[in-house]
Amino acid sequence: MAKKNKKSEGISTAKKKVITPTVSRTASQANTVAKAEPLLFNRTNFMYMAIGAGLILLGMVMMLGGKQPDPNTWDPDIIYSARITILAPFLILSGLVVEIFAIFKK
Repeated sequence: MAKKNKKSEGISTAKKKVITPTVSRTASQANTVAKAEPLLFNRTNFMYMAIGAGLILLGMVMMLGGKQPDPNTWDPDIIYSARITILAPFLILSGLVVEIFAIFKK
């Protein structure tokens, strides 16, 4: 059995060199890399975010409803009640304001 030459088959046997750049760091730079950066938000920010999300969710749940007791009748007092048209949108908007406050609070 005759050995085939790899170069005759078009396969290159040369290996590529991978060059990684080396970065020299001073002692002070090495210490800054090891320190963990503090989080952008703290516990109070997350508490306000949770309260805002709860207000938005509560407003969405309060908007549910308006089902008519009889499909053949139309009762505008059920659909256009103060809970659905005034209170629920107010809760959603106040939740959004709390969210914005939570993001900008330092």
